[in-house]
Amino acid sequence: MKKKKSGGGGANWMDTYGDMVTLLLCFFVMLYSMSSMDKERWIALVESFNPEAITETQPGGHEVGTGEGITQADVDQTMAELYESMVQYVSQSGLTDSVSLSQGSGYVFISFDDTVFFDGDSYVLREDGKAVLDGIAQPIAEAADSINEIRVLGHTAQAVPDEPNNVTKDRFLASNRATVVTIYLQEKNIIDPARLISVGYGQWRPVSSNATSEERAHNRRVELVISGLDVSDSASDSITEYYTMRGTADGQNGAT
Repeated sequence: MKKKKSGGGGANWMDTYGDMVTLLLCFFVMLYSMSSMDKERWIALVESFNPEAITETQPGGHEVGTGEGITQADVDQTMAELYESMVQYVSQSGLTDSVSLSQGSGYVFISFDDTVFFDGDSYVLREDGKAVLDGIAQPIAEAADSINEIRVLGHTAQAVPDEPNNVTKDRFLASNRATVVTIYLQEKNIIDPARLISVGYGQWRPVSSNATSEERAHNRRVELVISGLDVSDSASDSITEYYTMRGTADGQNGAT
């Protein structure tokens, strides 16, 4: 009896061909997806392999992020120079009685007596207050690439020692004062606006008692906390980290 020849072997080449076509299709789909990938997703992909690789220029012409061109020593030196420039400006302008400065690890702290910027119960920026902000703007602009954030903090005093301020008036006055100073700095285009933050604390973070008019005067103030980048930690640059991961979803949705 003759054995029948197997008829299955002849079609094996079709299995191989089908696998090859499938692989090619996957390859071209991958190429297409990469070609249509938006900028933010591409940055996030690159940073996942090398967190130090991305630097991006933002409005105002300042680089954002911890690129390879800047070191922690550079940042520390720049922040030290910023502090010294502020000290020199305050001294030369005769503001030592109304402006105080201090320097900590990675930040410069400036406290302005409320009379520097505003009249009582007002959040209209005085002309001499604008001149003071003009004076500190240049050192900030020169240090912009090393700055992580500038927080503008608004404070009020408790008008009556044993009676808290009206909550609405107190919070709005503190917040509006901080916002007005923030807006003025932003309009000078010295740093990426995403790095400017305004906060109103009202009467709730006093530095003195409210028992006397002199002590209340210490509590009515506007403060700037200027923090430097920590380039050793890729997540330390909170602005770049947040918006790289978030992408432009809000902008695509038309949010304002």
